[in-house]
Amino acid sequence: MDTIKMQLIYLFVLALPIACIAWTVTHEEVFKEPREYFKRCSEQRKSLFLRKFFYLFTCEYCFSHYITIAVLIITGYKLLYNDWRGYIIAGFALVWIANIYMSLFGFIRIDIKKQRAEAVLEEKLSNENDSSSNSVLK
Repeated sequence: MDTIKMQLIYLFVLALPIACIAWTVTHEEVFKEPREYFKRCSEQRKSLFLRKFFYLFTCEYCFSHYITIAVLIITGYKLLYNDWRGYIIAGFALVWIANIYMSLFGFIRIDIKKQRAEAVLEEKLSNENDSSSNSVLK
């Protein structure tokens, strides 16, 4: 990675799969059963180490650190420095950008769910008004 411009492009691009994997594992229905198991283990295990280990799979922020480490190993991406410091800086920067992506996605999902709920409520009220109008006319 020669230029800072390319390093920054890689930063924003590599953060996307990190955010995607971390969000999917910690929020989506496809991983619901394992996540519930991990949640129970994080609350009920006697060992502090085991409680923290299982908690990692229920927290997108925590989990994104481990996904970032895997991405750094796979890609060899470094930020600003070409030695071990580049890995450290890249790791924290990737986690930060990935968590911004996940926060934005969370806000968008909440807004979409709110709009859907409002539409359902509006349709329900409209149907009730139609049925009460029809009964008055009869």
